Amino acid sequence: QVQLVESGGGLVQAGGSLRLSCAASGSIFSINHMGWYRQAPGKQRELVARITSSGSTNYADSVKGRFIVYRDNAKNTVYLQMNSLKPEDTAAYYCNAMVETLRHRVENYWGQGTQVTVSS
Repeated sequence: QVQLVESGGGLVQAGGSLRLSCAASGSIFSINHMGWYRQAPGKQRELVARITSSGSTNYADSVKGRFIVYRDNAKNTVYLQMNSLKPEDTAAYYCNAMVETLRHRVENYWGQGTQVTVSS
């Protein structure tokens, strides 16, 4: 079993910054891509940013130039640096990881979510 534990959410004023962290632990052989999704009330969950094991990234158009995703492979941790936050960034943010387990099964895991609220 694999666990993803997120931290770093909170309340911030528009224009401010936050950094989210997500640490993976458990029966991990390797982690392919890791990333962040978000879901606002009444909306579908959407991809925010994702990073592969080799460091390739992709971002939602709405966050390009403001958010940066990076990872520490030695710590099985992914980060999301969020700058120039806007009220429309308010959502629950979920960590996601595609993990190859010690049994060499590729499985998709989610964190429990962390709330980000941006006030205007």
